[in-house]
Amino acid sequence: MKNCKEKNLKKLDLKKILVRSTNWIGDVIMTTPAVRTIRNNFPEAEISLLARPWVADIFAASPHIDRVIVYDKNGRHRGFRGLLHLSNTLKKQYFDAAILLQNAFEAAFLAWKAGIPVRAGYKRDGRSTFLNYGIDLDKDIGNRHQVYYYQDLLTKLGLTAGSEKLFLRLSEDDRVRGQKYRSGLTSSPVIGLNPGAAYGPAKCWPAERYGSLASLIHEKSGAEFLVFGAPADKETGRKIAEQGEGYIHNLAGETTLSQAMALIANCDAFVTNDSGLMHVAAAAGTPLVAIFGSTDAAATGPFQMMLQ
Repeated sequence: MKNCKEKNLKKLDLKKILVRSTNWIGDVIMTTPAVRTIRNNFPEAEISLLARPWVADIFAASPHIDRVIVYDKNGRHRGFRGLLHLSNTLKKQYFDAAILLQNAFEAAFLAWKAGIPVRAGYKRDGRSTFLNYGIDLDKDIGNRHQVYYYQDLLTKLGLTAGSEKLFLRLSEDDRVRGQKYRSGLTSSPVIGLNPGAAYGPAKCWPAERYGSLASLIHEKSGAEFLVFGAPADKETGRKIAEQGEGYIHNLAGETTLSQAMALIANCDAFVTNDSGLMHVAAAAGTPLVAIFGSTDAAATGPFQMMLQ
């Protein structure tokens, strides 16, 4: 399993595959078609996913992954010593191949340090030396939706791509809890609001406008609202909830990702900034309105809606 010009993974007898996940919720959701492609091409292989703690829940109930290995970069895998500890842990598991959906140099270095014989990914971020199944980026890749960025990597590695639809499966416990919470609310529509987003205010619609929108919809339909977000969004959620006491419920910072996904799946609609939870709603099939500011909807918009 050395360098080869053909770079066709399908011709290799891969029994144990490590997939390096991306790090952010939205990016991870956009890799779900690619992860399904890997499973469909290697139905008998043991497939493990290496993921950061805050995105691990996305694949907890996925039939396309056999197990999730948590990369605890802020804990036991902290610093270079922690990276070496993780590489030693992975080395003892004798993976045949690592497919790197994450772009970082570190991902390729870790797979090399772990002694994984086949290391496949895009040749970028100065990591070509550590990849023996390196793939060049197409010049026009930035003009297409990010879902295709990951699928194209796999097709260039000789895999057959299947459905492009996003995939999200909840655990039975989360599914039941989400339904139970929803049943305890009004019989009128329940609408999720997501006022937060990573990388600053340029991606965020003002909080007062979320509140005004909720007030207007409530007046016309009696709808109740659930405000979602990270702990950093608590204050924003509080300001929105103040504009609709009794019918706007602030859950920002109060749920795990798995709980938030279950609740979003049970909303009748979702209003959101360009964010990770926008992609969760798209994958869950929840009707949504996405508000874009500084980012490109063509590249990172809610993919399920763009397929329609």
